[in-house]
Amino acid sequence: MGRRLEKLRVLVVGGAGYIGSHTVKLLRSQGARVTVLDDLSTGRRFLVQSDDFVEGDLGDRRLTDRLFSSGFDAVMHFAAFSIVGESVQLPLKYYHNNVGKTASLLESMLGHDVERFIFSSTAAVYGEPEEVPITEEHPRRPKNPYGRSKLMVEQMLVDASDAHGMQYAVLRYFNAAGADPSASIGESHEPETHLIPIVLQAAAGKREAVKLYGTDYPTADGTCIRDYIHVNDLAAAHILALESLLDGNDSCAYNLGCGQGYSVRQVIETAKAVTGKDITVVEEQRRKGDPAVLVASSDKIRKELGWSPDYDDLEAIIETAWKWHNRR
Repeated sequence: MGRRLEKLRVLVVGGAGYIGSHTVKLLRSQGARVTVLDDLSTGRRFLVQSDDFVEGDLGDRRLTDRLFSSGFDAVMHFAAFSIVGESVQLPLKYYHNNVGKTASLLESMLGHDVERFIFSSTAAVYGEPEEVPITEEHPRRPKNPYGRSKLMVEQMLVDASDAHGMQYAVLRYFNAAGADPSASIGESHEPETHLIPIVLQAAAGKREAVKLYGTDYPTADGTCIRDYIHVNDLAAAHILALESLLDGNDSCAYNLGCGQGYSVRQVIETAKAVTGKDITVVEEQRRKGDPAVLVASSDKIRKELGWSPDYDDLEAIIETAWKWHNRR
């Protein structure tokens, strides 16, 4: 990585968020000139890894026109609402932010001849899996407004590419986890909804227990299985996708995962081993819509872009997250 990024100007929308901040850090280490745009509705100012920070809304057309008039080579888009349960309760909030504001961003971008777009999507666009691991050819039938909002943007990108020649890369993944090994940045959500930080909060005494939703799934230990991917490996994939577009390759869509699933109980037991702490577990009924197994195939991006995860072991992923939690 880095062969094409020296002095490249990249606008990272949502660069104060979890995955966005790690990608900004890696972009800058490769010599890119990065501007972060974030409204801080869910992002954190202390996570911003660029001196060039603009607090604002990606749907503010006057703001984005002003930014693009200064000249950018590419846009990376991480700014989406992403809580599945909330999307069911407040679907229009998700369509307005994730779809409507992204359409405005794309209009502004294309109006200033910025033609490379890297989109942080989700494997939630696939819905209930018909086969595991999930490949890019799997039917896309999202089961909630969050997944549907991401799929709508993917469809917009195809149409914008056909109409305007825009180049794009779509990256779909399930469970981002871990933190930069420096522990300078990491996962910081309020409220926290992701399993690994919830488990580590329990280990640190910041919550009484971890709720385990469902113990009767058709898996080895009865709990759901998920594919966890380290946030820095995600960041690296975004940069490889950008370099591919810079090399003139076609627009593309890739799944990202380690190809190895871990059950909820395995995550809890691994966290106990890493932290040396006891973790109280409270068993609850299944949550509606939770598939038993979600594992992504990343064979395509491995073959075409040479991507491979540096963190392919759950213990190593949790160790980086625990270091971040301790520093906080």
